[in-house]
Amino acid sequence: MYQVLYRKWRPQSFSDVYGQPMITAALKNELRTGRIAHAYLFTGSRGTGKTSCAKILAKAVNCLNPKEGDPCNECDSCLGIDGGTILDVVEIDAASNNGVDNIRDLREEVNFTPSVVRYRVYIIDEVHMLSSGAFNALLKTLEEPPAHVIFVLATTEVHKLPATILSRCQRFDFRRIAPEDIAARIRYIASQARLADGGMRDALSLLDQCISRSHEVTVESVADAAGLAGRDYLFEFSEAVRSGDGGAALALVGRLHQASRDMERLCAELIEFYRNLMVIKSVPDPSGLIIAPPAELEQLRTEAGAYELPVILHCMD
Repeated sequence: MYQVLYRKWRPQSFSDVYGQPMITAALKNELRTGRIAHAYLFTGSRGTGKTSCAKILAKAVNCLNPKEGDPCNECDSCLGIDGGTILDVVEIDAASNNGVDNIRDLREEVNFTPSVVRYRVYIIDEVHMLSSGAFNALLKTLEEPPAHVIFVLATTEVHKLPATILSRCQRFDFRRIAPEDIAARIRYIASQARLADGGMRDALSLLDQCISRSHEVTVESVADAAGLAGRDYLFEFSEAVRSGDGGAALALVGRLHQASRDMERLCAELIEFYRNLMVIKSVPDPSGLIIAPPAELEQLRTEAGAYELPVILHCMD
């Protein structure tokens, strides 16, 4: 059976993780020195490596032959965790297991020592989805965890977590992956890396779609897979706004809608478009802050010259 690229190429060691050098270096250092925390909190937007690092951490703490903080990926423990045959590493989706009873069951489980490996590791994904009762039940376990248990909590919405949970975890904030780091991992679509919006998984999913359409990945195939038909319509929309022609703007939106263009993507692109104009109006050399081919960057410079900055900010709002 075909395996999608983001699963096939999921990092197997901290050295394979792109775009999070400070986090991976800190985790490897903790593992090398044996200063392992009992609870970790990984926060950040989707596709930035939270779950991947949680799985690597689970392997690393149980690896029989660790290599400078990285798992060897060859011993029985590593292979068993990768294959899902070692039940001491447990992944829990808090979106569908968010009740107090689920956490109470977990509290009973943690009292049992691991059957095969050194540590029982619980990876709780989207932990912010837990109910208040479930958080209270989890809190007791985080306060006095057994020595053989490690918790890794992952979330995209850390602001929803109670302060009592936050204070008991070692927190790591995963930043959006820079386009150049995504491009280094997927050189085939380097010119279109911005479409991934800082998420490696989105970039690999987009590459999968491109491959399904054509053996050769081109700018055109990426645009087609992403639901984009060039970017001329952004400049057309901008011209309608500048001239105060509401009818032309609505007609353009209608055409794009009829062509099954993603309206949410259109809004995001327009925000990015006006953000780029704002940068050009505000920064002497905007080339390092705008991801665009040279020809499009020159077109953006021309468009920015036709605006006053307050109008651009109003358009963004």
